[in-house]
Amino acid sequence: MTALTTSDDRARHRIRVVGVVQGVGFRPFVHRLATELDLAGHVGNDSEGVFVEVEGAALALGDFELRLRQEAPPLARIHAIEAAPVDVLGEDSFRIVESRATGAVKTFVSPDVAVCDDCLSELFDPQDRRYRYPFINCTNCGPRFTITVTLPYDRPNTTMAGFPLCEDCADEYDDPGDRRFHAQPVACAVCGPRLWMEGPGGTAPAVPSASTATVDGSDAAIGAAQRALARGEVVAVKGLGGYHLACDATSDRALDELRHRKHRADKPFAVMVRDLASADRLAVTGPCEAALLTSPQRPIVLLRKREGGPLSRLVAPGNPDVGVLLPYTPVHHLLFEPVPGSDAPAPQALVMTSGNLSEEPICYEDGDARRRLRFLADAFLVHDRPIHVPCDDSVVRVDEGEELPIRRSRGYAPLPVRLPFESAPLLAMGGELKNTFCLASGREAWMSQHIGDMGSLETLAAFERSTRQFAEIYSVDAGRLAADAHPGYQTRRWAEDRRAQPVGLVQHHHAHIAAVMVEHGLSAGERVIGYAFDGTGYGEDGSIWGGEVLLAGYAGFERAAHLRYVPLPGGDAAIRRPYRVALAHLFAAGIEWAPDLPPVKAASEAELRAIGRQLERGVQCTPTSSMGRLFDAVSSLVGLRHTASYEAQAAIELEGAAMEHLEAARAYRFATPGDEIDPAPVLRAIVTDLGSGCLPGAIAAGFHLAVAGLIGESAARLSRQSGLRRVALSGGVFQNVLLVRLARTELRRRGLEVLTHRLVPPNDGGLALGQVAVLARPNGLDA
Repeated sequence: MTALTTSDDRARHRIRVVGVVQGVGFRPFVHRLATELDLAGHVGNDSEGVFVEVEGAALALGDFELRLRQEAPPLARIHAIEAAPVDVLGEDSFRIVESRATGAVKTFVSPDVAVCDDCLSELFDPQDRRYRYPFINCTNCGPRFTITVTLPYDRPNTTMAGFPLCEDCADEYDDPGDRRFHAQPVACAVCGPRLWMEGPGGTAPAVPSASTATVDGSDAAIGAAQRALARGEVVAVKGLGGYHLACDATSDRALDELRHRKHRADKPFAVMVRDLASADRLAVTGPCEAALLTSPQRPIVLLRKREGGPLSRLVAPGNPDVGVLLPYTPVHHLLFEPVPGSDAPAPQALVMTSGNLSEEPICYEDGDARRRLRFLADAFLVHDRPIHVPCDDSVVRVDEGEELPIRRSRGYAPLPVRLPFESAPLLAMGGELKNTFCLASGREAWMSQHIGDMGSLETLAAFERSTRQFAEIYSVDAGRLAADAHPGYQTRRWAEDRRAQPVGLVQHHHAHIAAVMVEHGLSAGERVIGYAFDGTGYGEDGSIWGGEVLLAGYAGFERAAHLRYVPLPGGDAAIRRPYRVALAHLFAAGIEWAPDLPPVKAASEAELRAIGRQLERGVQCTPTSSMGRLFDAVSSLVGLRHTASYEAQAAIELEGAAMEHLEAARAYRFATPGDEIDPAPVLRAIVTDLGSGCLPGAIAAGFHLAVAGLIGESAARLSRQSGLRRVALSGGVFQNVLLVRLARTELRRRGLEVLTHRLVPPNDGGLALGQVAVLARPNGLDA
């Protein structure tokens, strides 16, 4: 580039950097780079990202622009760098200038990230002034999204605005050579947030003032929490994005009490351990699992349990996996270390579950937490840094050496997904379960954190609050809303109540497939063979779909095949009783309810008669093509799970049994007359194998192979007919990594390209992205 005005081979460039470049140490990085190259000018934040003006030798300017992308801070995500020549001003220094608002927001908020190694070293260094300070952070770590009130990301626009910097912190903040140069959450024991313990009724000891805050006050709180946990008590711990309920993960008594209080019979709890070595003692950790556990995102990683480990059997009863995470805040790290001079024992493993009752959103405001958690927790470990945006933990699995998102939240949200086409301002409601919403504008689709299941007023209120927060942060006024077509969904009703904005309805399974297409950057005119397998989705014929094979693009879909309809007695009530689903499938397949069959034995005589009459007469029976329900039915049929206390429990246990018996798998095959997929031959063969004494695990493995074979055979046939070579797998059933692995093998063997989820979950947590894509496609908003 050639500057408009030059002097002694000097030039000046105006540079715009767009992406995740605020809250990640980008301005200090630019300052250091410019200073190293002897360049003058300035850098600052605004609503569009980072603006830079830099002048100096032309060769140095070229080096600067090259290294700007190559050497960016690890947390930065650069989407675009634009540079243009401007007049040379003759400046002789480089400075960081005040941030400014510039209208529409085009920058991105960084997710919260785990405390970095440098800060950890200082945390446990007795010579450091932040020794054992529970809120240590720097430009490379700490809170971001959860403390952001508005953009640009500067301290006055965060919940740290109420903590004026002391002289020492201010010196670090203003020193370009310091790691905390312009780190917005920077603080210390003198000027920053404080930690204390209190009882369930809010009976707190006196909170130290800023002038008297010491390490001793924090250590007293940590020690008190450690003693409470050692006694088997439940402690509510305030974290980055809300409260956790913590207890000793090795204690049956503590876990039994927590399950009783939280009304959570069997659903697994996540376990936090001190370090990677501790995680490996509990569960099997391969290289990919280890990388995820120690990543800045610090998600909960689902791992295979080790036999004979120290965990209580009540952590994840009946489940072969356990969710493990490592500490990601300084408070967590302090909890796992002995307090100097204290007799309080440091725990070896802690349950860390969301601070809420089942089906409610996570508590994040102190007053609300004291009210809602007072009957769940024996004590509270509290701090006074406000949380503006609640954000639950993320959950991932590992599939083929890569992460498969199960819940996309802390550490990932609100990073946007890049759309393959421009979108007008649009807000997509998402689904009813595992709700996330999506705010889109231009090429960016900002996926929200996990909101929860929309079955309570509290969750609906959390949804409304979070949509407002996103609109405020990104200054996007959505002119249209997108919702699931299900007439009974709260999200659809909420959208339709906003009469000022038109609502576009998107079929559930179409949205699932569209979400995978977006992840893989497919263009507006492309189509795929899509397998949308889940538990429940409203079909265009008014039935409950869930075993769908679609020829789909963003603009629409053709239902090429589906699982044969089965009458579901009692509708959604049967979901919690897999034995009823099994009875319905046996009935539809014409298989006698023999007294020795496990689902028959699970029902009383009176119930069997009542269900039989329902099925024969079609009374209160909802037809469903759900593959998720078929997994439930087989789980009950082989005697694994007859009643479910949480979603997909029966299917999860079926996958676990299959994993252990792949080498002994039985051979089954679906029938595919016309556009129907008939499971009757599989069910008949399973009943025969049960009568022959086959192991449930061998039957479970055979069923998984049969579903994978069905996918491979039908995709090959549809590929020949349509010419399509890409196959997309989505829907909650594809959280099952065994099924995904087997299906991928079958599809690749036939020369087909397989698209699976890597950015958003295959379950309903990814629906909002697909809803955006269907409506935002070219001419979609006009349809």
